[in-house]
Amino acid sequence: MSWEGMKVRGAPPGELGGRFWRFVPILVCFGIGNSSDAFLILRSRHLGIGEGSIPLLYLTFNVVYAAVSFPVGVLSDAFGRRRVIPLGYAVFALVYLGFARADRAWEAWPLFALYGIYYALTERIQRAFVADLVPAADRGRAFGIYHAVVGALALPASLLAGWLWDAAGPAAPFWLGGASAALALLLFLLLRP
Repeated sequence: MSWEGMKVRGAPPGELGGRFWRFVPILVCFGIGNSSDAFLILRSRHLGIGEGSIPLLYLTFNVVYAAVSFPVGVLSDAFGRRRVIPLGYAVFALVYLGFARADRAWEAWPLFALYGIYYALTERIQRAFVADLVPAADRGRAFGIYHAVVGALALPASLLAGWLWDAAGPAAPFWLGGASAALALLLFLLLRP
């Protein structure tokens, strides 16, 4: 198939192109505040959620994620991933800032539900966006870089969150996560990958 036949805007085959490389710093910015979900559970326990209710919190997250994923996929196809991903970053920022400010156990429930919406807005949509940014012949390399960046940041983000928890209190990792998501959102709007 010729390059013209691929109908992919962006870089020619063999090059990932500027749109993809403008997306990478956004991933880095978001990833540094995206610590392990275990911190959401720890924070919920700190707020007073009983140990027996933790599986129900995760059930709430999963039910919302499952219910919202299909409509979000349709939205992504209809209006473009470039419009959906920033919404995901905004929801993540709200969830993390909510956990930072929370002081009652009941607040964990709507925050976990909202976290399910964040997952639906970003989890698979970001990968589809990577596929949109590069020619079909280079998607393997682009996905490799994408997953390397996301994976490489998971441990440092969680170590930083743990250090902040110990040094500044249980809300501190969530202030960082909310701020990094807000900055990623701003970068996304400025860089327009």
